[in-house]
Amino acid sequence: MENPDSSCETCSDGTCAVKFESKGENPEKQKAEKNLRQRLCHIQNKILVMSGKGGVGKSSTAVNLALALAMQEQAVGLLDIDIHGPSVPKMLGVEGAVTLMDGESLLPVNAFGLKVMSLGLMLENPDDAVIWRGAMKHGVIRQMIGDVAWGYLDYLVVDCPPGTGDEPLSVAQTLGEGTRAVIVTTPQDVAILDVRKSIDFCRQLNIPILGIIENMSGFVCPGCGQVHHIFKEGGGVSLAAETGVPFLGAIPLDPMLVVAGDTGKPCLVSQPDGTSAQAFTNLARQILVN
Repeated sequence: MENPDSSCETCSDGTCAVKFESKGENPEKQKAEKNLRQRLCHIQNKILVMSGKGGVGKSSTAVNLALALAMQEQAVGLLDIDIHGPSVPKMLGVEGAVTLMDGESLLPVNAFGLKVMSLGLMLENPDDAVIWRGAMKHGVIRQMIGDVAWGYLDYLVVDCPPGTGDEPLSVAQTLGEGTRAVIVTTPQDVAILDVRKSIDFCRQLNIPILGIIENMSGFVCPGCGQVHHIFKEGGGVSLAAETGVPFLGAIPLDPMLVVAGDTGKPCLVSQPDGTSAQAFTNLARQILVN
C-alpha cells in the first residue's frame, strides 16, 4: 500500500493544497468543500454499485464485493446511501452500533475490516421513516463523504438506491472524477429493461462502467446438483453484448446468501469456501485489474 500523502496529487505535507476562490461564498461552505476535497484525495478508487430496480440483490452485492476486495489486502470503505432503506448495517451485523465523533469528524463503524457508514447507523429507531426532499438528501450525502474520517482507502464502495434519481446523482457529482460503476441485474427481462436506464445514466454523466453483474443467475439444487434457471438464463450476458459493457460474472441464487445477510455474517465470512463466496472473490479480482 502506498503512503497516502505521496499518492495524493493535490496534497502537500498531508494538507490539501487545492486552491479555493472565495467569490463571496459563505466561509462555512468553503470549509465544508475543503474538508470534502481532503477526504476524497485519499480515496484511490470510487465504485458505485447500481441497479435499475429494487429487489435484484444490489445491497448484498455491494457488501460482499467490498468484503472480497478487503480480503485481497485492500483498504476498503463501504458507504450506504440508500437513505430510505439502508440495509447495510443489518447485513454486516452492526445494527445499533454507535457512530462516534472525533473532533469535527464522524468515525466510520468497523465491520469485518471494512470502514462502514450508513444513515441507518444514525437513526435513533431503525424503523423510523426518512421523509426528505432532494436538497436534504444531497446535503446528507455530502456530509457522509466529507465529514467521515475515511482515512486512506484503496476502494470506497457505494451502495446506491435503485434507479437514477437524487441519491445516485448526488453521490456521483460529489465523488467527481475517477468514479466508476458496476451494475447489478437479474436475468429476467423486467430487470434488464431498467438496467438499460442505469447504463444510460452512467454514460450521460461520463461515469465509466466496470461491468454488469448478473445476480440470482441460477439455483443449484443441493440434492441433485442440477441448475434451475428460475429467473431465465443469460440476460446479463446478452445485455452486456448489446450495450458494449463488460460482463463481470454471475452470482448464483443461493439460499445461504439470504441467511448470511439476515444474520449479519456475509457469505465471505460464514462460508468462505462456498459457491457464492468464490463468485464474489472472482468479481473482486476482475475489478482489481481494471
